[in-house]
Amino acid sequence: MILRRNFLAAVAGVALFGQTLIAHADLPDFTPLVEDASPAVVNISTKQKQPMRGHAQAQMPDLEGIPPMFREFFERGMPQQPERRREAQSLGSGFIISEDGYVLTNNHVVADADEIMVRLPDRSEMQAKLVGADPRSDVALLKIEGDGLPTVKIGSSEALKAGEWVVAIGSPFGFDHTVTAGVVSAKGRSLPNESYVPFIQTDVAINPGNSGGPLFNLDGEVVGINSQIFTRSGGFMGLSFAIPIDVAMDVANQLREDGKVSRGWLGVVIQEVNKDLAESFGLERPAGALVAQVMDGGPAAKGGLKVGDVILSVNGKAIDMSGDLPHLVGAMKPGSKAKLEVVRDGQRKTLNIDIGALPEDGDVLASADGSSIKSQSNNRLGVSVTELSDAQRQALEISGGVVINDISQGPAAMIGLRPGDVITHLNNEAIDSVKTFSQVVKDLPKNRSVSMRVLRDGRASFITFKLPK
Repeated sequence: MILRRNFLAAVAGVALFGQTLIAHADLPDFTPLVEDASPAVVNISTKQKQPMRGHAQAQMPDLEGIPPMFREFFERGMPQQPERRREAQSLGSGFIISEDGYVLTNNHVVADADEIMVRLPDRSEMQAKLVGADPRSDVALLKIEGDGLPTVKIGSSEALKAGEWVVAIGSPFGFDHTVTAGVVSAKGRSLPNESYVPFIQTDVAINPGNSGGPLFNLDGEVVGINSQIFTRSGGFMGLSFAIPIDVAMDVANQLREDGKVSRGWLGVVIQEVNKDLAESFGLERPAGALVAQVMDGGPAAKGGLKVGDVILSVNGKAIDMSGDLPHLVGAMKPGSKAKLEVVRDGQRKTLNIDIGALPEDGDVLASADGSSIKSQSNNRLGVSVTELSDAQRQALEISGGVVINDISQGPAAMIGLRPGDVITHLNNEAIDSVKTFSQVVKDLPKNRSVSMRVLRDGRASFITFKLPK
């Protein structure tokens, strides 16, 4: 019996050892990739002059107890100390994309720098010139002097798939040419305040200093620029984000040729379509981008897009999440044509819109101002509303709506409405007066999702609620 147990244990051990060998055999060998790509990966350091704080005050004598008029006399008589400056340094990564010395990195690595230094793998250093930068995509293009410099191979981020192995090379915490590996976790991620980049999410270890460095596929091609991490500690936590190389190269080419980046623009404010909104708008499932606001005179307004439309596709490309829309439209050239499939009043429609140019300052939202005209109406929502004044309509660039004057206990308070909010649509009907609002509220269905479009601080959004039976 003991011999049998020992035999079985030996067989199990051999089997386990064999499985371990097979598992290790399936893991990729990154050695050739790193050897080929490393010579084109560079370390980037910057210097920025900043005022020396507290220096002038340190030279001042103690004037406490001296009357104000005499204190002013003493202060004027004090010799002015020359302002000293200190240098702030930052550290990041980058990679050479052409033999004559064009280098890609992140905008945030070189932003506000007075001097940019690029250190090559042979430890030689060169001062770099900033060709151009695009804060919206966080891409910057540098130029160093050189000929026949080592370069990376540029791949395609479009062909990248979730689960695929990827490798990062960079300088985390100043450790040059650190190699980390992982897999693509997801594609097309939208991050807060980053509307025009469909980020690649990975679990590759990225830390401060990796910013601007390349992300490679197993063919040794650059598929992204490591840009951001999600962290609560300041270090790597398993969520890293890279700018797709297709986006970065388009930005780099525009910076090189024109010195700036042009993006397509619709002139709308959109929001996600959740389950309740999908039910309210007659959709089979939550999908698309709900138009919450249309800019007056913008491309969308000229093309017939309306508030309450749900955009399902652009030029045949499906909009699954609302964040997909800015990526697609932003990548289009101003003046190009866009075919939008939308749902309006439960019916599918096709609109042809001429894409505009995204305003450089990004200030495309209206803001509210003015006083309201008293004309109150109490209702089932537990809210009192008043007519909008002409000044308010003009400031908000809307033709109708009512402004909330007071909130009492009821559905309005529970869904977070506030005094000053402007209601423009309710249950898919435009609100042009207090009378219309009161009638629509009176006819609201019970125990079914109802949509309401609200303007707050110039921004529009749809919310949903249900009235109890």
